[in-house]
Amino acid sequence: MAALTKSAAPPALGTTAATLFPPFRLTGWKGWIGPLAVMVFGGIIRFVNLNWPHSFAFDETYYAKDALSLLRYGHEMQFDDSVNDIILASDGNWRTIDIFKDDPSFVVHPPFGKWVIATGEWMFGLNPFGWRFAVAVLGTLAILMTARIARRLTRSDLIGVVAGLLLAVDGMHLVTSRSAVLDMVISFTCLAAFGLLLLDRDHVRKRFADKVPLAPSEWGPRLGPRPYRWAAGVALGLAIGVKWSGLWYLAFFGLMTVFWDISLRRQLAVRQPWTATFLRSAPTAALAMVGSAAVTYLATWTGWLRGDSGWGRTWADGMDSALPIPAALRSLWHYHAEAWKFHVGLTGDHSYQSNPMSWFLQTRPVSFYWRSLEAGDGGCESTKCAAEVLAVGNPVIWWIGSVALVYTLWRWAARRDWRAGAVLVGVLAGWVPWLLYLDRTIFSFYSVIFVPYVAMALAMALGAILGPADSPPERRRLGAIISGGVVLLAVVLGWWFYPVWTGETLPYLQWTWRMWMPTWI
Repeated sequence: MAALTKSAAPPALGTTAATLFPPFRLTGWKGWIGPLAVMVFGGIIRFVNLNWPHSFAFDETYYAKDALSLLRYGHEMQFDDSVNDIILASDGNWRTIDIFKDDPSFVVHPPFGKWVIATGEWMFGLNPFGWRFAVAVLGTLAILMTARIARRLTRSDLIGVVAGLLLAVDGMHLVTSRSAVLDMVISFTCLAAFGLLLLDRDHVRKRFADKVPLAPSEWGPRLGPRPYRWAAGVALGLAIGVKWSGLWYLAFFGLMTVFWDISLRRQLAVRQPWTATFLRSAPTAALAMVGSAAVTYLATWTGWLRGDSGWGRTWADGMDSALPIPAALRSLWHYHAEAWKFHVGLTGDHSYQSNPMSWFLQTRPVSFYWRSLEAGDGGCESTKCAAEVLAVGNPVIWWIGSVALVYTLWRWAARRDWRAGAVLVGVLAGWVPWLLYLDRTIFSFYSVIFVPYVAMALAMALGAILGPADSPPERRRLGAIISGGVVLLAVVLGWWFYPVWTGETLPYLQWTWRMWMPTWI
């Protein structure tokens, strides 16, 4: 981030703010056509046969039932895994299905992600379509958001559409969009916060676009109200309410927006941009983002707080306290302390666990669903067939995208490109923290939280390969062939891997053709 705020020469005499902050190029409704088109495409491949597999895929066996418990009791209750067959054979009426014990359940993830899953169950019943519906909606909307965010970052409709299309055909994103797991919910909320902070950046600069010529000053002007920053704090509070890993995005994005303010004050010829920012912007940024995130996060526990039968809900009742803190909040703090002990002590081996260092190579994906079939069974028209839902990323997006991230790092470090820095922050906030917990049981699909930024980085790199509009025709032609070829290859591989992303029944030989690495099996 330091490169983004490196000392720069003061504006030349007569420089206007409009020169430093050119207005965003508006294309009206035309700027929505491409993003909406790739969203519709991505939505179709996410919603087709969403009820398949008619089973609990991986951690759906926990979250689908926890979501039902939230609908019924406002908090999680204990259940037996033996109820899976009862649920799958039922009529899906969540109001009448009785699968819970009399005791509350201790769960280590906050409730918001399960509330999202619960909305689909409330609308469509306790069945695979119901518990996957709301997550699929968020995964589809994330495609539109990625396209519009990339467009705003680059001021290019084409790059925005390419970023959205790449996300639409990524297997990691598609599988977690079609599964009732928490990772798509936190990915969506963090992406929403990123987009809101980008809007905040643009709107603050827009206030100075029509000002008189700039003159050096000690503190510079005040930057005015920041509603988008407050909204970003709410989105990050919801992210933390899904998984605590959202705290890292709160920290990284909070620092990013403060560094953007330092850069703005440099452009406004402020003599002490660091001091002015930390005295004027940092406190309000902390209040807007940390404060709103804290209140939002607490609100996600409303169901647990309102009752008295949730796990540990009455732990502090009758206990003396040196501080005037309600017993319910002290009980909630105890709950969090116990959950933290669980997280830091989670070191058991799992056959699908992976090292975060390998995520960009996608060497150890997670199989969400597997079924081996014989001839005539479940549509198998061969001697032996396989049906699998494998959470593996599109090789083009992850392998070539990793090269694009190296280019993005160079753009930030050598060219002081703030857009490259912003995309890198989105990736690092979702990846680097896991390097601190290499002894924990970690899965590669956690990386879906930062795959939108990988797609943006690749789209921006392809835009650089294409070249500016005023480049020589030969240069543009070669750039179009290379960049267009990469996008076409990503789409083709999306088609090739789609059967093992969605659990289609394949002859066993055709299934093996899609297992490019022995570690994918």
